[in-house]
Amino acid sequence: MKIEKIDLYFINMPLVSPFGTSFGVQEERDALILAMHSEGLVGWGECVATNDPGYSYETAVTAWHILEDFLIPSLLGKELEKPEDIQGLMSSVRGHPLAKATLDQAIWDLFAQRDGVSFAQKLAEPYPEGPKERVKVGVSVGTQSSVEKTIEVIQGYVDDGYGRIKLKIKPGHDKELAKAARQNFPDLPIMLDANSAYRLEDAPIFQSMDDLNLLMIEQPLGHEDIYFHSWLKPKIKTPLCLDESIVSSDHARYAINMQACDIINVKPSRVGGWTVAREIHDLCIQNGIRLWVGGMLETGVGRAAQLALASLPGFTLPGDISATARYYHDDIATAFFLNEEDSTITVPQGVGLGIEVDMDRLEAVSSKKAMYVQE
Repeated sequence: MKIEKIDLYFINMPLVSPFGTSFGVQEERDALILAMHSEGLVGWGECVATNDPGYSYETAVTAWHILEDFLIPSLLGKELEKPEDIQGLMSSVRGHPLAKATLDQAIWDLFAQRDGVSFAQKLAEPYPEGPKERVKVGVSVGTQSSVEKTIEVIQGYVDDGYGRIKLKIKPGHDKELAKAARQNFPDLPIMLDANSAYRLEDAPIFQSMDDLNLLMIEQPLGHEDIYFHSWLKPKIKTPLCLDESIVSSDHARYAINMQACDIINVKPSRVGGWTVAREIHDLCIQNGIRLWVGGMLETGVGRAAQLALASLPGFTLPGDISATARYYHDDIATAFFLNEEDSTITVPQGVGLGIEVDMDRLEAVSSKKAMYVQE
């Protein structure tokens, strides 16, 4: 396929409710939406870089710069035989995985459309069992004003049908919260996400929660760290999950060889796209590492591609892929709904991403847009 034209939109979307983490509280979300044109088809990608460089050094503003001045010029007019080829074309740019993933998603969407299959089917071609029709999902609960308020929020999501809860923690907002959650919901799968807020010396905090039967503790130590996580893992009984530390298939290999984790949260955007995410999936299957798909408050454009990844056979733990209404009152693309009876979301079956983008809504939430064509 030849990449003929690319459109880029800078959007801002208000969240249904503030989302608090150890980085701070987010009430609205900047993001980029990209449309890639080839052979009369349009492939869609979402850049999850947002307002500030808390989770990643990339922001929506820096991602626009990298896409406009470097990545898009390197792709326009190029012929690709398969979607995986896009990674080589972007290799001259070091880092910036969130920007790269935007283009990677769009090219997978295009190839799936060309072949008349869903994004999930295209991604699952190497696996005889094919993609799952539904994927298990959970919901992420941001930091609240009190433990009591957190319990109230959890109860609301349980009533909605969510079968797994992730709690954001930070120093001073951890042990008592986790104990209260377990006391109030004795049989509910509960995990904790620290977003790199702790140090190795804080191991006793995690040891004190070993008897709570938690699903996992996610990224307790430094966002670039693998080494000290390998020290923490044998000190605690709760399974240890890595997130921010895994930015490539090489980093996943380092973590596995150093026995630094039991579980990896694969955010396709964090690792540079679905091509690399599938490599990590295969590596983890070979080494007995459990997997799930993480979320970054995506619109329906990114959420559809998340669901496709989560449909691969190695993703056996519930992902952070909540229903659309969890984050947006009025999204820019097809809404996704929770199957309350089994806490799943149905993977889109249509060709490509299997969604419709509401162009009027996209235009309404865009503060800037640009079109790039081969000169």
